[in-house]
Amino acid sequence: MSETRGIVTAVDGDHALVRTEDNGCGRCHESGGCGGVRVSQMLCSAPREWRVLNPRGAKVGEAVRVAVDAGAVGASAMLIYVQPLLLLFAGAVIGSALFGEAGALAGAGAGLIAGWRWVAWRQKRRHCDPRFHPHIV
Repeated sequence: MSETRGIVTAVDGDHALVRTEDNGCGRCHESGGCGGVRVSQMLCSAPREWRVLNPRGAKVGEAVRVAVDAGAVGASAMLIYVQPLLLLFAGAVIGSALFGEAGALAGAGAGLIAGWRWVAWRQKRRHCDPRFHPHIV
């Protein structure tokens, strides 16, 4: 389970808005940590607010831990980054085999577009899956 700390800034029914200072799981300096917080700090150093499930009824101003289930981060990264890239390469290889260099370019473009559409379709299916929703623990 990946966790980060934050402060509840608003409550909206079963959800809460949580402001986090760091962007990541906090395991950057441990073995097995990805160091992704360094990249996110370069891109966006301002605190962020997230809409998360609030099953324990946290109140505004309360310090909380926000978690996402084990495997959800890795599965999402695979979906968003790896799958479209694999389809891009597959399209380029197939296009090259059938139509040469121009076919490789067209196949790569078609593979990338197919990858993006597949990601959008999978994301809609995951929307209702509680394993992929961050929640207050």
